[in-house]
Amino acid sequence: MTDIDGREAVAVASDHAGYELKEVIKPTLVELGYAVQDLGTHGPESVDYPAYGKTMADAIARGEVSRGVLVCGTGIGISIAANRNPAVRAVVCHNVFTARLARQHNDGNVLALGARVIDAETARACVRVFFRTAFEGGRHARRVDMLG
Repeated sequence: MTDIDGREAVAVASDHAGYELKEVIKPTLVELGYAVQDLGTHGPESVDYPAYGKTMADAIARGEVSRGVLVCGTGIGISIAANRNPAVRAVVCHNVFTARLARQHNDGNVLALGARVIDAETARACVRVFFRTAFEGGRHARRVDMLG
């Protein structure tokens, strides 16, 4: 889960609707010190979001990355696809409050964003908060354990 420089590896993936926002988010992750793996898509041509949600989930389940960011039009469809894998706790967030609580209370490991729902600055702020916030554990750990 680290690159040759010792940085934690995280992944990004999107469908065509989320492609532009994914490209905006990648530099923010690099600024936070992460090695970023882009799992696609690599252009605005129409693709199927379930394939990219599954690709992210598989990368997490195999231990290739510890966390990730998914982007589609709303964040909903691609998070549903990723959440089919028990190794994933993908959370759709629309603001820094939900991004913070997704980590603190739910130990979310994949942030899902909607490119048609939030603007680029809000998305960058959500990424910063999500990746800087620790899981609180305690009573929340018991609940998270009940999920899997």
